[in-house]
Amino acid sequence: MKTNHMKNEFSRSDNLIIGRNPVMEALNAGKNIDYILTSEKTVRGSLIPIVNKAKNLGIQIKKVAQQKLDSLSGKIPHQGVIAVGCVKNYCTLEGILNCAAQKNEPPFIVIADGIEDPHNLGAIIRTAECAGVHGVIIPKRRSVGLTPTVDKASAGALEHMLIARETNIPSVIEKLKNLNIWVYAAEAGGQIWCKQNLMGPIALVVGSEGKGVSRIAKEKCDGIISLPMFGKVNSLNVSAASAVILYEIVRQRSKL
Repeated sequence: MKTNHMKNEFSRSDNLIIGRNPVMEALNAGKNIDYILTSEKTVRGSLIPIVNKAKNLGIQIKKVAQQKLDSLSGKIPHQGVIAVGCVKNYCTLEGILNCAAQKNEPPFIVIADGIEDPHNLGAIIRTAECAGVHGVIIPKRRSVGLTPTVDKASAGALEHMLIARETNIPSVIEKLKNLNIWVYAAEAGGQIWCKQNLMGPIALVVGSEGKGVSRIAKEKCDGIISLPMFGKVNSLNVSAASAVILYEIVRQRSKL
């Protein structure tokens, strides 16, 4: 479901690693880093090995204005680089599936395909935890990670929810389908949400605020489910739409 696009939120927090040496040490130590901020200016000198190391580890590099780095670092010299750590370690897709197996329940998964607003991702995680979802999957790129704002917006749910971060969402969808898990995208133009059979192993794909579920991901899904729009606004906030559909899945699963 689409909503107005919102940019990633950068804010001062305790999970910042500031300066070239601290960031390189964090990379070498294998610390869980969400993304790295560098200046919009040309990367040179001792910043080059930092950027190369991060890319080799699959960590996203985001270029921002010098003023943003200055604002985040305060009085600490940032030397053109700040790493933003995750507030929680990521798990694997297999970890989510094992969670469902241990509970002797059919897998119930949410795939957040490119959510960029931390408040929306936090709200989705909160609803998912309340609905009994076994895990949430997010992409490594073009998505907000597990930032303090996401944690706060989840109202504590993040501590109890498994989060996997995958490079290729369409490949994940294919893998789930091969495991006999039905995968549905929440988008306009599909089957009305309450008329679709949503029982059994299932994964719900929700899309970014501006573009919705990506075309390739949508094509990989088994189907599309939609909420009818009767007002003048043509879409719901992604977290609100997710809540409605997730609880329809809960309603149907309770009949098992």
